[in-house]
Amino acid sequence: MHEPIPQDVEDIGSRVLDCAFKVHRELGSGLFESAYQACLCHELRKSGIAFECERALAITYGGEQIDAGYRLDIWVERKVILELKAVENVLPIHRAQLLTYLRLSGNRLGFLINFNVTRLKDGIERLVL
Repeated sequence: MHEPIPQDVEDIGSRVLDCAFKVHRELGSGLFESAYQACLCHELRKSGIAFECERALAITYGGEQIDAGYRLDIWVERKVILELKAVENVLPIHRAQLLTYLRLSGNRLGFLINFNVTRLKDGIERLVL
């Protein structure tokens, strides 16, 4: 059985979701993922939350770090990964992508956020490794 997510990580997740809701309230659905990413990064910055946008994530193979082209949409305080989408339907491959990022980064908490929904709460999936 896995240990619970530390409270500081849960708090980061809560703050991030507050920012995502604010972005969705203002923009609604129908834009490209890149627009939501830029606005969410802006909102995180305004909120004083440390993050990295489009952070390269290497894989370890044969004992060496290899850049295989993986990029985290947003890595918040190096503890929470946000994978953003603006799609009609979230697919299993999107969940698998986030779980892979969690495994490769050593993080346990991530959010798959699909902004292409009427109500954002219907577009958020919390994934724990």
